[in-house]
Amino acid sequence: MRLLHTMLRVGDLERSLVFYTDLLGMRLLRRKDYPGGRFTLAFVGYGEERDTTVLELTHNWDTASYEIGSGYGHIALGVDDIQAVCDRIRTKGGKVTREPGPMKHGSTVIAFVEDPDGYKVELIQISPRPDAV
Repeated sequence: MRLLHTMLRVGDLERSLVFYTDLLGMRLLRRKDYPGGRFTLAFVGYGEERDTTVLELTHNWDTASYEIGSGYGHIALGVDDIQAVCDRIRTKGGKVTREPGPMKHGSTVIAFVEDPDGYKVELIQISPRPDAV
């Protein structure tokens, strides 16, 4: 068994695709409209679905927004240069909600960004920055 995807309901699919592809660097892997059900599914990720876990963005045509709820936490992405990623996201109009820095009670460098629907995405520094060596 393996984890295939995580599904997020989004209010504006085009806006979400810009966030996940342009700001976070994922690729649109596939997209399909289901007119009978009035929804569209778009799958995004960093690799092919057969090899990696991806995100399924579900857009119900008649729903403009959702309440995230108190049970949702975040999606986590490993990055090589957390400051550069945050700078790029901010430059492209994205929202950085926690600047890069050590996590509370630890030394792992993290940051948080927010997608257009309010979902939190944690960025985790996975290798030393070039200027930190």
